[in-house]
Amino acid sequence: MNPMRALPLMLGWLLIALLALAGPVQAQPAEPDGQPSANAALADLLENEQSRQQLIDQLRGAADAAAVEPPPEQAQLSLPRQLAEITSHVASDIGSQFTAIVSAIGGMFDSDLESTFDVEAFTSAAINLGLVILATFVLFMAFRRLARPLFTGVSQWSQSGEGLTPVLRLVICVALAAVVDVLIVAFAYLGGNLIATFAIGETGELSTRASLFLNAFLVIELLKAAVRMLFASRYEGLRLLPISAEEASYWNRWIARLIGLVGYGLMVVVPLVNAYVSPAVGQGLGTLIMVGAFLYAVIVVLKNRRRLRDAINAKAAQSTMTASRISLQLFARTWHLFALAYFVMVLTVTLTRPVDALPFVLFATLKTIAAVVVGLLVSSFLTQTIGRRIRLSDDLRLKLPLLEPRLNSYVPNALRLIRTVIVVLVIMLVLDAWGAFDLAAWYASEAGSGLVGKLVSVAVILAFAIGLWLSLASLIEHKLNPDTGTGEPDARAKTLLTLFRNALAIALVTITAMIVLAEIGINIGPLIAGAGVLGLAIGFGAQKLVQDIITGIFIQVENAMNTGDVVTVGGITGTAERLSIRSVGIRDLNGTYHIVPFSSVDTVSNYMREFGYHVGEYGIAYRESIDDAIVALREAFDELAGDEEHKMNILAPLEVAGVVALADSSVNIRVRIKTTPGTQWATGRAFNRLVKLHFDARGIEIPFPHTTLYFGQDKTGSAPPANLRVMQQDFTIDGSPAGQPKQADSHTDDRYDPRARPNPKFKGDFDDED
Repeated sequence: MNPMRALPLMLGWLLIALLALAGPVQAQPAEPDGQPSANAALADLLENEQSRQQLIDQLRGAADAAAVEPPPEQAQLSLPRQLAEITSHVASDIGSQFTAIVSAIGGMFDSDLESTFDVEAFTSAAINLGLVILATFVLFMAFRRLARPLFTGVSQWSQSGEGLTPVLRLVICVALAAVVDVLIVAFAYLGGNLIATFAIGETGELSTRASLFLNAFLVIELLKAAVRMLFASRYEGLRLLPISAEEASYWNRWIARLIGLVGYGLMVVVPLVNAYVSPAVGQGLGTLIMVGAFLYAVIVVLKNRRRLRDAINAKAAQSTMTASRISLQLFARTWHLFALAYFVMVLTVTLTRPVDALPFVLFATLKTIAAVVVGLLVSSFLTQTIGRRIRLSDDLRLKLPLLEPRLNSYVPNALRLIRTVIVVLVIMLVLDAWGAFDLAAWYASEAGSGLVGKLVSVAVILAFAIGLWLSLASLIEHKLNPDTGTGEPDARAKTLLTLFRNALAIALVTITAMIVLAEIGINIGPLIAGAGVLGLAIGFGAQKLVQDIITGIFIQVENAMNTGDVVTVGGITGTAERLSIRSVGIRDLNGTYHIVPFSSVDTVSNYMREFGYHVGEYGIAYRESIDDAIVALREAFDELAGDEEHKMNILAPLEVAGVVALADSSVNIRVRIKTTPGTQWATGRAFNRLVKLHFDARGIEIPFPHTTLYFGQDKTGSAPPANLRVMQQDFTIDGSPAGQPKQADSHTDDRYDPRARPNPKFKGDFDDED
């Protein structure tokens, strides 16, 4: 981004920050320049207990009056007027600071420098302070050097340890490294105090200069230690944020420079300048330090705008939640605006209210970072513990084959819900840290506690309902599993357990929905009454549906059919593949799937109850012996009964009913074979094959349709003989016999004369004896 294009944006943020700080700024009137008599009078007034109490009472009364009714002149000011006055006030304050700096520096050079500035004392103090700084940093670096093997070992265990989840190991290792880091800072601080007290300067006394530096060192290095928890550049296993080592080194170095510049500048350099040069110069120097830090931060933000945008977009692409992905994509486009707004606010607060507002901003920043980091860690911990695919043991998968896929379908949805709750909680904590939302007061209120209680109750109800469904569904699956329980369940058990599972799911969803609605404050009484009236109306309007359900219930109670049975229902014969409370799905022999509602079922023909029969009728010619045919049928049955593939399906000996019909061209003999249910068709096909083989072996003719030629009779009853001669002769395509030359000069066409063109297959000579 071009810095000139960012200048109007930063000015806009500056105006917004000034407007947000309007009340506190207006409450602080400008102090007059140099009135020592007034300060002395105020000091005398505060020393007297009676006058001090009177002053306190007057101030309290004025505060109460101001709280009841604001000043009329302030209440009448419009928003643009207030904004103009605030801007003018801040600009005049900054201008007065720079004027005081210029006048103080000019006064130093105009007057006698030796009378106002003790060069020898300043040189001695600077040398002593430099020795303290050098000794403290040498101790700090030495302690960190000694602790480096410990950091390396902890980092390696965090990356490749076993027994805990990676996030939990990371948190433990980072906490341990942070404790070691704090101890190193504390030891360096203690060593610096001892050196400054007993080795440098006057023995036994800690100078103010050394105390300022050591206190600043303690605060700044602890802040850097907190930053190293997020951006540990040297140790991969001690970095909370999932970024590369190069990125971590860059941001760690940038933030450390910013903290050092602001911290040591405001906590060490400015107090020393105030003490040795001039308070005006020190105040101006503090302003310059903050402005320089602000410009440095703005340059870094604009420089890394695209790189961070690409990194956040990459994280958004990996997100499984649509809301998180969209939020990250929006944040990737606008993160630099939030960063610029934050730095503008910090600069404005520093220039207007450095005493009370700057600590608030710092603590709010730390709370925000802590809330976001803890939210990320909790989300990562849940992802690594329950977000991965759940793998059950082999024995449990054998007993409950559908439990693992069911858990893997429920857990991701629950994880998305928990992540949403975490995001909402982090947002509330961030708003509370900046004073935009009082989380403690909201939770203590009736609305807040009631909402939290309802959410917890709904979560418990849903968790209980899901657990109950998993338990009962797993129990039903255990009963249906042939490898466990009591073995292969019968078809009736399969059908009833399947229907019970469907009914259980509907009932559980309905009851859970009712309880959740009642828990969140919705009166379900009218809803239940309305459902009853609606059900009655549907019962009258959908009589077929009611008939379907009632008939289906009785069909299931009477065990008329089950899934897998071959039935004839509603004129359709096939295998019952699906049974519900309302209809049956049948797959016929051609593979067509039919759905037959129970209201159209008058009769159920089930071919799969206890046993079945193959009934066969076999016709023989009239000239054949019936007894020989029956013997051949029994021999065919004996061979079938000895076959390994079919003998277990035969339940009884062959039943021969005898001759059942003297048909037009055959004598029909009926037999019946008793088989296990469902195998009568396969057994019949195998028996038909053997009957044909045995009839052929005995020469028994199985009649087939044929035509008889009748030449008639005379009056005496005698029939003329018909001599039939069968001859085989090949002919060419034009009708002439093969092997004979075609006569080209023929004047007559013999192809259409029946006497000249004999039949190509048969030639008959009919001679009358008369």
